[in-house]
Amino acid sequence: MSSRRPTTRSKNKRLRPDDNAEAAASELYRKIHSMGEVTEDDINQLYMNWKPVCQGCRVNTKDNPNCFCGLIPAPSGSRKSGLWQKTSEIVASLGPDPCKDLRASLGSPAGLTNLGATCYANSILQCLYMNKSFREGVFSVEAEVLKQQPVLYQLARLFAQLHASKLAIVDSAPFIETLELDNGVQQDSHEFLTLLFSLLERCLSCSKVSKARTIVQDLFRGGVSHVTKCSKCGNESEASSKIEDFYELELNVKGLKSLEESLDDYLSVEELRGDNQYYCESCATRVNATRSIKLRSLPAVLNFQLKRCVFLPNTTTKKKITSAFCFPGELDMADRLFEHLQPELIYDLSAVLIHKGSAVSSGHYIAHIKDDNTSQWWEFDDEQVSNLGRHPFRGSSSNSTSSKPVQIEPVHHPVHSEAMDDVSNGNHVDVGKIWSSSSSNFVSNVQTFSSSDAYMLMYVLRRPKTRAEKAQMETNGKKVKKDVDMMCSQQCDFSLPFHLCEEVNQMNTSYFDSCEQYKLKKESELSHITERQQEVRSILSEAPVQSIGEPYFWISSDWLRHWADNVTSSIVLPQNKHSMAMLMATIIPFIIDNTPIQCLHGKVPVSKVGSMKRLSAKAWTMLFSKYDGGPTLAKESYCVECLLEKARSMVSADSYRDQRTLMREVAEAVLAGKCLDGTLYYVSRSWLQQWIRRKNIDSPCEADAGPTASIRCPHGELLPEQAFGARRVLVPENLWLFIYETASAVKPDDTVGCSVFVSDSEPCPQCSVELTEVASMEDHRREFKLKQRQYHEKLASGKSIVLHLHSRYYLLPSSWLSKWRIFITATGKNASSAEPETLTSVINLLKCEQHSRLLERPPDLVWKRGVILQKVSTTDGLAIITENDWKLFCEHWGGMEEKGISAEIDFSNFTEDGSLGSCEEMAISDELTSLHEANGEPESRKPFIKTCPEVCEDCIGEKESSELMRKLNYDNEDICVCFIRGKEPPKSILEGSGNILEPNRRNSKRSRKTNFGNSVNLNVSGSTSVYQLKLMIWESFGVVKENQILHKGSRVIEEEVATLADMNVFPGDILWVTDSKIHENRDIADVCAVWAIDNFGKLSCVSFSTDELSDQRMEVQQSEEGFRGTLLTSNI
Repeated sequence: MSSRRPTTRSKNKRLRPDDNAEAAASELYRKIHSMGEVTEDDINQLYMNWKPVCQGCRVNTKDNPNCFCGLIPAPSGSRKSGLWQKTSEIVASLGPDPCKDLRASLGSPAGLTNLGATCYANSILQCLYMNKSFREGVFSVEAEVLKQQPVLYQLARLFAQLHASKLAIVDSAPFIETLELDNGVQQDSHEFLTLLFSLLERCLSCSKVSKARTIVQDLFRGGVSHVTKCSKCGNESEASSKIEDFYELELNVKGLKSLEESLDDYLSVEELRGDNQYYCESCATRVNATRSIKLRSLPAVLNFQLKRCVFLPNTTTKKKITSAFCFPGELDMADRLFEHLQPELIYDLSAVLIHKGSAVSSGHYIAHIKDDNTSQWWEFDDEQVSNLGRHPFRGSSSNSTSSKPVQIEPVHHPVHSEAMDDVSNGNHVDVGKIWSSSSSNFVSNVQTFSSSDAYMLMYVLRRPKTRAEKAQMETNGKKVKKDVDMMCSQQCDFSLPFHLCEEVNQMNTSYFDSCEQYKLKKESELSHITERQQEVRSILSEAPVQSIGEPYFWISSDWLRHWADNVTSSIVLPQNKHSMAMLMATIIPFIIDNTPIQCLHGKVPVSKVGSMKRLSAKAWTMLFSKYDGGPTLAKESYCVECLLEKARSMVSADSYRDQRTLMREVAEAVLAGKCLDGTLYYVSRSWLQQWIRRKNIDSPCEADAGPTASIRCPHGELLPEQAFGARRVLVPENLWLFIYETASAVKPDDTVGCSVFVSDSEPCPQCSVELTEVASMEDHRREFKLKQRQYHEKLASGKSIVLHLHSRYYLLPSSWLSKWRIFITATGKNASSAEPETLTSVINLLKCEQHSRLLERPPDLVWKRGVILQKVSTTDGLAIITENDWKLFCEHWGGMEEKGISAEIDFSNFTEDGSLGSCEEMAISDELTSLHEANGEPESRKPFIKTCPEVCEDCIGEKESSELMRKLNYDNEDICVCFIRGKEPPKSILEGSGNILEPNRRNSKRSRKTNFGNSVNLNVSGSTSVYQLKLMIWESFGVVKENQILHKGSRVIEEEVATLADMNVFPGDILWVTDSKIHENRDIADVCAVWAIDNFGKLSCVSFSTDELSDQRMEVQQSEEGFRGTLLTSNI
């Protein structure tokens, strides 16, 4: 059985004032107005002193001066801002706590800030820093050299902070800014590392310290040769003995599952046979041969770049390979080194660079790196650094990365006189080896890891350990954390140069000072807030006045609210109003301000009851003794003058409302046409209608002014009623006097709006004459328009004129006829539309000044059902009118009959090549149907127009040529290209793209907006070549340019070297393309061209070959494009 749910809908809803209370106050004001005095009971009633002290209403009620609720929250409550917000929010407002940036210990690595898209650089920098040999080489550079090489100095400074700074996050901005990198553009980490090595080699070459000068070459450089061997004589080419340097091995990933398979693929032997035979100098002929890569020397740090980015020729885009790839924890490269002398060459996995994301040009880089001082793996994700334990992927945030221990055949290693360890990263604890007690060899199981996002692998060469390193390994094995941290600290102090150590120590000192200052600021702020909260609660607890007779004081509600919610006891006023965050500010005491609740007499008006509170004498004394201010408004500070004025205005308002109600009834009767007696006065009808519609208010307003403004003429007299807006109505004298008094009260100096017009006032004679003249002109204009429509009935209606042979006609611009039709058909508000120009000026513009011939071609003609008509044109050309129309136009529109352009219809034969038989006569239409033999004319006879004067072909040709050049000289305009999979395109595409250029040609908006399915808008210019356009189509539809058959209408566009302007391709044109499917991707030439827009906005070509070496050269060139404008490519 469920209990009834309580109603809470109106729990916090503010109640509206009671109508009975308003009626009582109104009656009280009437009593005060009639008696002229105010009693103490009246004061208590009007100032609401009688209301009880409010208890827990949750909102600060304005109509109760004894309500102090809502000024502060409940004891367990809080607010979003101010004094009563949560402690955590108050602490957060102090700014970030620098103590949280403290590094856990020197054995815990620090992170690097991401400046937007610099994760690729952060990951590489962490890999280089965690390499002890490289780090010490950078630290050993002389201070003088660092001053001369800003990049080297910022790198050493960054490494020093990562090495000995107390901060958990180091700012990488100085180094990134020194390289002039764009921190908002994602780049490839491999390209960054390659160019950084090259830059560091140049910078370090200035050092005189041998360890520092060649640290990059000593650690990362190896040797490789490309060997071509003759299968007939066994000799190798001369280039085979050339050793090339490498800093990383780029291995294929596509179709391969492990590092072993990728290395086998990299070192595999290629057979050169058939068309690919090798020319042997010894054999002096082309012979079969083999080609392979030989590893001549290996560096101490061996980097493997996994080629996860592949080029897709169908779409000319790149795609990332996300298949899983396996790699071992240790790698023996002895068997892969050409002519190796050592029985083993063991490399240990030290770092894995990971690219998270499926796209090539975006994503996120992180690094998993092993600290060989502790054998711990760490994940470096910009600012976040996480411990992974002794496993490179355990607990990793990379979901696509997993570990997979693989049990393989035991690997036997001979025992050396000393154990082996990492050459470059210091001490290493190898826990994967299983020692045998019965032989001199040990057996180890190699652990293999698998990742679908691994982008670069870093292996380091083992070397014999020193005795000190043995002792450190034993210490790490016992996991004595305190000793390890102490040893790391001593090592940091010893290895860091003085000039870098001093700078880091200063930064650490400054950091600790900021931590101490923040701690003191936090304690002071929390202590101050606690004191302020206790002060506010204590004063508000004494604020209510318990009885009416008790002394009390008035205080502003706004001031009290701000005081109860302000954290400080002072106000910060900014000097600049437009910048509230100005540091320069003035602090003034938070004094009591009661001026907003004072009247002009310096007392408390009754109108401010909702803006003030009634404080007890004790609470007022507590506030006033601390904050001072005022003025002091005590119990006796009520304003009698304001009360009496309020009473008078209320009585006056009641009287005005009652009188206006009566006058509105009279006005309604006037508009209803009821009989009126006595003296009558004119007022504006529209003004009186608006006056009736307005609500009944307490006093006159702006809308009550100007009852006769619209019926008063500029001469100060009554405006004739025929004038626009001059309609009026007669009102009785009592209504007029009320209207006049209220209008004068609103605008006493308005003599225009309150002009008096009695019923026998005569309209202004001057205005009457003017109106008569205007009316006459309007009548004449209407009559003229009517006659024009009657004289030129067909032209006015826009109907076609039937043309006859050998009859005389005249030509007029279609634009002039359009203006003429608008003029003669305009009515109402548009009746005063502009008249068309005179015919003389219009005809003169149609003739060239040089030859006095026609500058426009006559309109096309069409034959329909034995009738010759003018073809409807979409452009503003010439129109044909009859001789009678021309004569009437000349009579009414200022033309000269002999100056007109006459036209005559005739027939002429077409020659075999399609041209006209007469050079002086031109047939315009190419769409005429053949004439019927019944009409007595052969089928080859076509109608044409002979004009006088003749058409000036020279001037028209020059005009059309300049117009054509203007249209073809376009830039950054769109054309539509449709990919047609069938044999024929839809008719709509042919019509939209096959139009022949015409003068004043308009592009079809329907063609541009119609969705043709598989279509795309391409941004081109008139100078864009057809070759470039085909490359854009290749990228859009995946159809290689060799297979593209490009059309404009029925015309095939074949010349690739020609520009779009040469092929008459205009903005908005619709082209269509089909796929011949003659060539497959592998049939296309080995060397392809990729077009791209470079950093300067120009279209540039990047050539690449299918040969692997050419691939490498292309990647270097693309890397230079990606880092163009930075110090990484400053010398290239």
